[in-house]
Amino acid sequence: MISKDLIVIAALSLLAPAMAQGSTVSKLYPSVRKFFPLANRFGSFQGKPSAAPVYKDARLLGYVFKTQDVAPFRGYSGEPINILMGINVNGGIVGTDVLSQHEPIFLIGIPVRKLYRFVHRYTGHQATDCINVGGGGGRGCTTVDAISSATVTSMVVNRTILQSAMDVAVSRKLVAPAGGASLAPAHIRARVFRTANWRALTGNGAIRHLFVTANDVKQAFKGMPQGEVERAHTDGAFIDLYYAYLNAPTIGRNLLGASQYRWLMGTLKPGEHAIALMANGIYSFKGMGYVRGGVFDRTHVMQNGQIILFHDLDYYRLGTLHAKGAPRFNEKAIFIIRKDYGFDPGKPWQLQLLVRRQIGALKSIYATFSGDYELPALYFSRPVTPKSVRLRKSTSAQEPIWVPVWRADRARIVILISALVLLTVILLWQDMLVRRPRLVRYVRTGYLIFTLGFMGWYALGQISVVNVFTFMHAVGGDFRWSTFLMDPMMFILWTFVAVSMLLWGRGVFCGWLCPFGALQKLVNELARGVRVRQFKLPAVVHERLWALKYVILLVLFGVSLQSVGAAERYAEVEPFKTAIIMHFQRQWPFVVYAGGLVALSLFNEKFYCKYICPLGAALAVPARLRLFSWLRRRKECGKPCQVCAHECEIQAIHETGEINVNECHYCLDCQVTYWNDHKCPPLVERRKRHHRVDRAQESVRRMEAVLSTSAGSGRKAAPGDIQDP
Repeated sequence: MISKDLIVIAALSLLAPAMAQGSTVSKLYPSVRKFFPLANRFGSFQGKPSAAPVYKDARLLGYVFKTQDVAPFRGYSGEPINILMGINVNGGIVGTDVLSQHEPIFLIGIPVRKLYRFVHRYTGHQATDCINVGGGGGRGCTTVDAISSATVTSMVVNRTILQSAMDVAVSRKLVAPAGGASLAPAHIRARVFRTANWRALTGNGAIRHLFVTANDVKQAFKGMPQGEVERAHTDGAFIDLYYAYLNAPTIGRNLLGASQYRWLMGTLKPGEHAIALMANGIYSFKGMGYVRGGVFDRTHVMQNGQIILFHDLDYYRLGTLHAKGAPRFNEKAIFIIRKDYGFDPGKPWQLQLLVRRQIGALKSIYATFSGDYELPALYFSRPVTPKSVRLRKSTSAQEPIWVPVWRADRARIVILISALVLLTVILLWQDMLVRRPRLVRYVRTGYLIFTLGFMGWYALGQISVVNVFTFMHAVGGDFRWSTFLMDPMMFILWTFVAVSMLLWGRGVFCGWLCPFGALQKLVNELARGVRVRQFKLPAVVHERLWALKYVILLVLFGVSLQSVGAAERYAEVEPFKTAIIMHFQRQWPFVVYAGGLVALSLFNEKFYCKYICPLGAALAVPARLRLFSWLRRRKECGKPCQVCAHECEIQAIHETGEINVNECHYCLDCQVTYWNDHKCPPLVERRKRHHRVDRAQESVRRMEAVLSTSAGSGRKAAPGDIQDP
């Protein structure tokens, strides 16, 4: 017979793995014991979505889970905020704890403890609760105050916590699914189309209206310090906003026109939706979130208590409105609601408009104004079961996602490519151009103005060292061309920069295509025009400071090996985001830093580029593989001639005459001097020598002419007949 001891040992051996995993959960995350103070046993993370059961002896108390495993919604950083959560068997939230976050807002002075306190507010709520940040989310919802100056992050956290709790509670059958399990998303009737003008669409509720006056804003902030917008405008329309759901043909085709509607529907994947926003007034519904990689921080959609955020790739420009009688709008946009939100066009939703008031360097308050929307029943039907839903895929919907992006951006693409073709012509025929110094100056100044204005401030085409790290990690990992093709401006620029580095070196980008470099150069030109004194560092100091940018590059590269997100935060050593991408509209420390570097260029040309820029250092490394040497030099350069070395504002020409191509910005100034026979000493000497020979030859010709004349007249030549020319 088998002894009891053997049975106990066998049972323990079978339970050992589970016990080890359970102990690992509580050891890795000690706070789970605070979530469940009565618990004496923790299971392992398992199931879908992943969650670990918690027990008191044999009684189930609830579940522990990480939101990153359940509902990994992206924040401002582009990465999810990971929160450890616990829910009991009734679906109540019993504990929350932030495990990791990468939000940049907490790196510029806002204490991260505010995020921890905000997350803890959800303890005691139910997974089925409707909780809104800042209010305005619908009837029967609880309102919580957002983290000051971190509104979008607060909304992401709100959605992350509630969606994660709901998903785990429903999957473990702790609560019933919201709205009933048999209710499938509404299906838009693609064949229902009627011609309708603006009045008809606004009359039947297809287009809704949100009108906010300046007085409404003042009342919302009553008792608070006045903000800049409210001080400047005390009455009248703050924003006159219209919004509409576009997938329904009667709405979308009448507003956009047939061709633009077909294009838009072709870009949408099954389960994605488009809305249009059109507004007049002093307030922009876009805000600053439309910068590359950002979130639109003023405009959101709410449905069933969850917030729908719009990122930069969810935005398209809205062209001409085709509906008859449509007003003229100063601002128009199309926003895409992605599939992962589970948006149901047949259910009511709200458009939220956030108005922020800055009341300190790092503190702000805000008010929320909401408008309801309910799609007219004529435009959709609702299947009885999810199985009856059949979404048709158009041919254009099978296009790679980057194709419609390029199609929509074709005007800027044509302008950029034309400018790069012009630059290529300039570089290929530089020997002809540099013989005309005044033309060189006009061409270069004009091109730098274009680089700063169009490429930089308008198209936001500022390359960063972070792009270098992203490309390197993509090559070493899961490389996909589609990832880089999503941004046509950056892709075209990078392609040209790669080719130009092989042909001319890194100086083409630094001297012609960098918007921040163009800003410094233009500021320095203005300073020289008003005779601001220029200062150059001694050669021994200058050459040692060159190494600083390479040290910065190595540090950032080391950080990027651990986390590209962390490298991006430390890459704020680049002022590009502040000065170019965000047009100096940031917190004052960033503005002071970027403005200080621009101010330095008044006295020392491109100080930042020469000594600090990690991007320039990163481009200099592969640029050593350049195939040609286009910059001409003479044997006299440096021995003894030092004209070019003294005139080079980048100080990229050694005293021995060689050009340091790693540091050269390809301004062509030395090439202008190379062909100038009034500045280049060898040419000056050659010109003078030719002049002396010409004078001697002229004297001989005059003598021969006088002698010939004297012989013909029979008179002897007098000494005064021959004069030195």
